[in-house]
Amino acid sequence: MTEGQTRPSGFLRFVVVNTRLDLSDAREGIFQAAYALRDGPDADSVTHAQLVELLTWFDRHLPVPERVNRSRSKGAWRRETAGIAWFRDSAAPVIERAFDLVEILRRHGMTVEILRTRRPGYIVYEDDLQVITEPFADTPR
Repeated sequence: MTEGQTRPSGFLRFVVVNTRLDLSDAREGIFQAAYALRDGPDADSVTHAQLVELLTWFDRHLPVPERVNRSRSKGAWRRETAGIAWFRDSAAPVIERAFDLVEILRRHGMTVEILRTRRPGYIVYEDDLQVITEPFADTPR
């Protein structure tokens, strides 16, 4: 890399092994798993409280996009999308909290894998912490 060039940014996605989402054929992310654990019968009171605290933190600090598909046509917001969320590798506070979620999920028997890529797909939403993409054919899922 020459002087003045910046390192291309990378992206991380935390996924639960052996789970698949219907529309995108991607593995389930940690947020879906954390909400399911929080709302299900398997979380004891301590785990439930930890999940409530972490998920509330994410609600406050991680923007939720209004639109997650490439189409701008009328009614596009109603269409289901194959959008997949990726953290920017520079989003240290969010990634640190994501590892806290991973620890809880692993304690409850879930296997979590970290996917990394520089090509997450067609970006349909982005902010300083994350991107939402429609994956390329070769995007890790």
